[in-house]
Amino acid sequence: MRVLLVGAGGRENAIAEVLARDAELYVVAGHKNPGIARLAKDYALAKETDVPRVLDFALKWGVDMAFIGPEAPLEKGIVNVLEENGVPTVGPTREAAMLETNKAFARWLMEEYKIPGRKLFKVFDDVSEMKSWIDDFGRPVVVKPLGLTGGKGVKVVGYQLKDNEEAKAYAEELIKRDGKVLIEERTDGVEFTFQVFTDGKRVVPMPLAQDYPHAYEGDVGPITGGMGSYSCEDHRLPFITKEDYEKALETLKATVEAMRKNGTPYKGILYGQFMLAKDEPKIIEFNARFGDPEAMNVLPILKRSLVEIGEEIVDGNLKGAEFERKATVVKYIAPKGYPTNPVRGIKLHVDEAKIREEGARVYYASLDENFRMLGSRALAVVGIADSLEEAERIASAGIRHVRGEIFYRKDVGTRESIARRIELVRAMRGE
Repeated sequence: MRVLLVGAGGRENAIAEVLARDAELYVVAGHKNPGIARLAKDYALAKETDVPRVLDFALKWGVDMAFIGPEAPLEKGIVNVLEENGVPTVGPTREAAMLETNKAFARWLMEEYKIPGRKLFKVFDDVSEMKSWIDDFGRPVVVKPLGLTGGKGVKVVGYQLKDNEEAKAYAEELIKRDGKVLIEERTDGVEFTFQVFTDGKRVVPMPLAQDYPHAYEGDVGPITGGMGSYSCEDHRLPFITKEDYEKALETLKATVEAMRKNGTPYKGILYGQFMLAKDEPKIIEFNARFGDPEAMNVLPILKRSLVEIGEEIVDGNLKGAEFERKATVVKYIAPKGYPTNPVRGIKLHVDEAKIREEGARVYYASLDENFRMLGSRALAVVGIADSLEEAERIASAGIRHVRGEIFYRKDVGTRESIARRIELVRAMRGE
């Protein structure tokens, strides 16, 4: 069995690790990730969005299946092209990937099919209409570009924006740049991640995870791609009730069903970023692939072969998935200055043997084959254990064996940081 993987982040290193157990791995990516390179039979350096180049590589090696890691190639229609040329691919078509790549489409779909967890929204192409609507609305808003922004284009009143006046100014910038802007009501609460496998009909849940998007400890600083995440041994989260879980799962199931009815069937991995609000979980956004870092919470504890699951997804015959009852903590290491002014080209010293001795795992990301940092999150250290406390201890112990001009969030997965989230939910719900 030959499998093509597109992408070279920490997420893709985790995907590569599980694919390589059951298949020969062939990779196309923009840089040579040292963790992925050692698992691959061949590794082509090319832009992940260079669809003709990816296709040539897939046909050259006669791959039996492809797995798409990041979102940008999905937007370029890589799945459409590979499948038209006889390569079954785990991932949504360009049209189905609009759940992530076009935020207005996602909101329209939820409204059209009355999917639970939807928010009040409006799309504007006229600056004066937008300003009037925000004034009339009178409550804090969220301003979103319609397309992909790497998780960094969304701005929220009370966080990145001081007030609705700043929101109007930012929205005006986006209308002038992109032609349109999406304005949503602000939803307060605690965010969590729910990822599922789907073949377009059946939805199979993965363990819930919670991401730490802010750069610095205490949930302050600029928004990043995610400085770490954790998952619990019961596959839920300490502040999520059974009812919350079922409602969030129903939202994802209803979304897959709506995509089928809409004539844009969705297959692959669907990622729901939820806000646990006072009344119910609300969708913040969808992603059309595994989360990064959240892939590293779920894939290391996946008991079934990802190759088999992939085959079932492309065949439309998804049977299920099983995960170990383990807690996980992912801590990302980033270059000093990330995300605004990161150092680049500085070598990292990684003692993999010592990291393994601590019981931790390492997944490489924005790092070249000579272990020089490329400017984004460089590598992740993952602790896996029977309890969250032990998983966090293992991750922290492993991270001590990485040296360089780096920083990381020490509070990812700690009892104190999670207690703050539990307290927020209790206060919000008047418990």
